[in-house]
This record gives sequence, C-alpha cells and structure tokens, in this order.
Amino acid sequence: MNNIIDLFSGVGGLSLGAARSGFTLAGAVELDKVACQAHRINFPSTKHLNTDISTLNGQTLKQELGIDDLCGLIGGPPCQGFSTIGKRDIKDPRNDLFLHFFRLVSEIKPKFFLAENVKGILHEKYSFILSEAYKLVEDLYQPFEPIVLNPKDYGGATSRPRVFFISFRKDVVTKKAFSIEPTLNQKSFKVSDALEGLNSDKLFTDKENSNDKAWSIISKNNSIYQSLISEMIEGVGDKYAIDMYKDKKVSGMVNTIHSKKVTDRYYKLKPGETDKVSRSTKLKLDGYCPTLRAGTGSDKGSFQAIRPIHPIHNRVITVREAARLQGFPDWFQFHKTKWHSFRLIGNSVNPILSAHILSKIKEVLPNE
Repeated sequence: MNNIIDLFSGVGGLSLGAARSGFTLAGAVELDKVACQAHRINFPSTKHLNTDISTLNGQTLKQELGIDDLCGLIGGPPCQGFSTIGKRDIKDPRNDLFLHFFRLVSEIKPKFFLAENVKGILHEKYSFILSEAYKLVEDLYQPFEPIVLNPKDYGGATSRPRVFFISFRKDVVTKKAFSIEPTLNQKSFKVSDALEGLNSDKLFTDKENSNDKAWSIISKNNSIYQSLISEMIEGVGDKYAIDMYKDKKVSGMVNTIHSKKVTDRYYKLKPGETDKVSRSTKLKLDGYCPTLRAGTGSDKGSFQAIRPIHPIHNRVITVREAARLQGFPDWFQFHKTKWHSFRLIGNSVNPILSAHILSKIKEVLPNE
C-alpha cells in the first residue's frame, strides 16, 4: 500500500506533491481550523483530523484515520520558532512539535518519513532538538543528514530554501541509494512564466469575492508553467473549482486598494527594489519571487503578511498570483479572505518541489 499521512498538513503543499507522485493521501492532521477546512475542500477523499498531534500516539492516530498499513509520514512542523524572520525563541512551545513528529514516526514505524522546516532550524542553538529527534528514530531508520533544497532549482518560480529530513526504514531500503538531484535539463521558470495568462487588468473587489463572483477568465492558451502546475490528479480538487478551471476561470484575482500616494511610490520603484514604507519588494519579471510571507493567525495578532508588488501594475499581488508563484494549481482553493489565503500560501511547501522529492522517494521503495 502507498498510504501517506500528512501531519501539520496546512493547505496541502506536501499533500499535493504526494498525490502527484502516486501516493494515496489517506489522512491529514491540522490544528488550524481554516487550514484544515481548505485542505478538506481540495482533498475530499482524504480523512481529516482537526487536532493537535501532541495529544496523539501512533495507535490512536491510525485508528482515528482508519488506516492500518502506512507507507509514509510526511509533514512540516511549525517553523516560527526557528525562522530568521521571527524571534527565534528557543523556548517557543511550537518547537516541541518537531519532536512530536519524530515521536510518531518511532511509534508508527512507516517505511519512510519526510519532515520539512526552515533553514533556521540548523542553527547550533537548536542542535539539541535535532539530536533528540534523531535519537527517537536512529535504531529503525537509516542515518540521515538534513538536505537544503530550493524550488527554483526544480522548476519553481520562487527562491525559498527549505530543509528536509528524509529517511527510510532499514529493513525496507537496505542501502542508501537516494538522490534528489534536479532533472537533467530542468527548465527554469521565472516570475513572468508564473503570471502568464492571468487577467491582471481585471480585478475584483472584496465584496464581489465574498459573493463568490470573483472568477476571472484566463488565457485560452495554457502556458508550459500553467500546464505543469495545474495537471489534474484523480481524487484531488473541488469539483466546482475544477469545472470553472476547465471553463478557463480562476478564483483569487481580488484587488488590494492602495491610495494614490502608495501607487505613486510603487510606480517609481525599479524591479527588485523595496518600498521603504511598506517593505514590499517589486518583483522582477525575469527573476524569482522571494519567500512569500504568511503573516500571523488570530492567536498571534492577525498581522497581515508583507506582499510583493506586481512587476507591472502598481499594487501588491493577488492571491491567485501568489498561488501561481508558489506552484499551486489554478483549480486549487484557499479562503474567501486575502488574509487567510496569503497565510495558507505563505506557510506551505512549494508543491513543485515536494512532488519532485516524493517521486524520488517512491522510486527507491520496493514494489509491492
């Protein structure tokens, strides 16, 4: 069986990569209610748990999801305590969730595991956390080192280095024959490729979006990048959104209204320059999008994320433009508000990169 459970699933960046790689996303666990609901919309065949994984053990997790035979555990434990953008608080309680991921691996004993986080976790101040995590699984799993990967090297339009912890159970893969090198002649996509075909001149208002009217017509001719990220996956996707996409319509093209003073400042910026007031950076058409920020949830003050400025229009990017840049399909759904949608996208793993990694993992697993 190729059953996968995605812990800390968020909106589904890793889940999407797993499904695209031929794994069955049997279960997903997510504490954030908004993220869990968005994941449920996009993965209707998956069983969901809206709960804190620290309250679960391996047996109850499998029982509650109705899963017996499990191939892999994947997940991106919260990174805020490790992020160089944040406070890097060594006492941040969310740091413990990284250990809970490895605890569940040790209890369930899947054939492989994949944990994702920010590069900040590799700082020496967190070495004791990594050491404790490794000890939980070292008897059953092959020795492993963290791998730092960037979506731009694998066909993504963002430059967003992330660290991955990957290992196989010793009795399943008997030797370390695993490489995640980019595909030979891997095509490089830039911001211009990601935004191609979107109707950036015709945007909707927040009021129209709340009434479910914000479905923008996109180009009749799919770009290579659009075709790559929006390929259909059996059992994945909301039927209504997929039908709209087949009719060349996408959601999320909702405007953010700026004052004339702000738009004048944005107009004067050169590509790659950062606005001194908003701290937003103007995207380069021939460059990569920097890390998309998530902002914070209601438990941390509901702060809006800093959003990049469109390379042509004097405004910050829309939700759909952010989704394109991050590698999500045009039929993928987020939330009716920009705040939650950017939070979901900013917290996600790039699906292009996750699909590459998980397809490489699947290649070395024995056929059953």
